[in-house]
Amino acid sequence: MTAIREIATGLRFPEGPIAMPDGSIVLVEIAARRLSRITKDGRVQPIAELGGGPNGAAIGPGGKCYVCNNGGLEWYERSGHLIPGFNETRPGCIQVVDLDTGKFETLYDSCDGRPFSAPNDLVFDAQGGFWFTDHAKTSRRERVRGSLYYAKADGSSVREVISQLDGPNGVGLSPDEKRVYVAETNPGRIWAFDIARPGEVAKNPNAIYYGRGHLLAGVPGYQLFDSLAVDSGGWVCVATIHNGGITAASPDGKTVTHTPLPDSLVTNVCFGGTDLRTAYATLSGTGKLVAFDWPRPGLALNYLSQ
Repeated sequence: MTAIREIATGLRFPEGPIAMPDGSIVLVEIAARRLSRITKDGRVQPIAELGGGPNGAAIGPGGKCYVCNNGGLEWYERSGHLIPGFNETRPGCIQVVDLDTGKFETLYDSCDGRPFSAPNDLVFDAQGGFWFTDHAKTSRRERVRGSLYYAKADGSSVREVISQLDGPNGVGLSPDEKRVYVAETNPGRIWAFDIARPGEVAKNPNAIYYGRGHLLAGVPGYQLFDSLAVDSGGWVCVATIHNGGITAASPDGKTVTHTPLPDSLVTNVCFGGTDLRTAYATLSGTGKLVAFDWPRPGLALNYLSQ
C-alpha cells in the first residue's frame, strides 16, 4: 500500500481538488453542495454554497474558480461510506466563483438551446478556453449518453465537440496540448482525441467508434473511471472506483499501472507541493483528502502558478 498522509477528514464526498500556490487545497464537497478550502493544517473553510452538485473545479482567467455542477445526486450511508445514488432531475451548469468573496454566477447552462444534463469535469487550455464533460444523468430505468464540450471563459461561446460518450467523466490535456483525453466511467476507458485547433478535434480516418478518437487504454474487470490529471511525463492518471486508487496510462497507452488507495471511491487527483511531486487524492466514500508521493512531477496547469 502506498504511504499516504491524511490532510483532511470529515468531508462530504470531496472532489475536484486544486493545489493552490499557498499550499492550501480548494475542492468541492458534492454532498454538502459547496466549494471549500482545506488549509495546510487540515482545517475546512467553506468558500461558497453552490447548491446542486458541484463536481469538477479548475482555476481560470483572473484567478476565478470554474465549477462543473451536476445538478445534484441522491445519497446513502453504507458501512461507514457515503455513496452517491441517481441524479436529481434538475439540470446542471457551469459556475464561476470568486474565491475571495464567495460570490458566484452561472456562466453556462445550455448549448444550442439544449440544457446541460450533469457537467462533471473541466480543464483550461493556454488560449483561455476550457474543455468539459457532461456525464449525463442516470435514473432507475435509463442512462443518457454524455458529451465533450469546449467553451470560452468569458461566457461568449460553448460548443459540443463529441457526443454519444458513455459516461464521460475526467478530462485533461497532454503536456503539448495537442491531445485531449476523456475517461468514460462505466466502461473504464480512456479516449484520446487529437486537437486540430482550440475547441476542435481532428478527424481520425482509422477511427470507427466516435469517428475521431482512439482508445488509449482500458482496464479489465469491474473498474469505474472517474476524474483525471495528466503528469509532466504525459501519463494520464485516472481516479478509479471499486478498485480504489489511481490508474495511470503511459502516453502511448502500452503501460498501465495502478496505485491502490484505502477507499473504494477514489474520485480525483491533482498535483502540488515542491516540484509538483505530491499527488492529492479525494477518498470520497470516507470523506478524506490524502497526499502521497508521485513518481513523476505533475503537469503545471494554466492559470495556476505554483
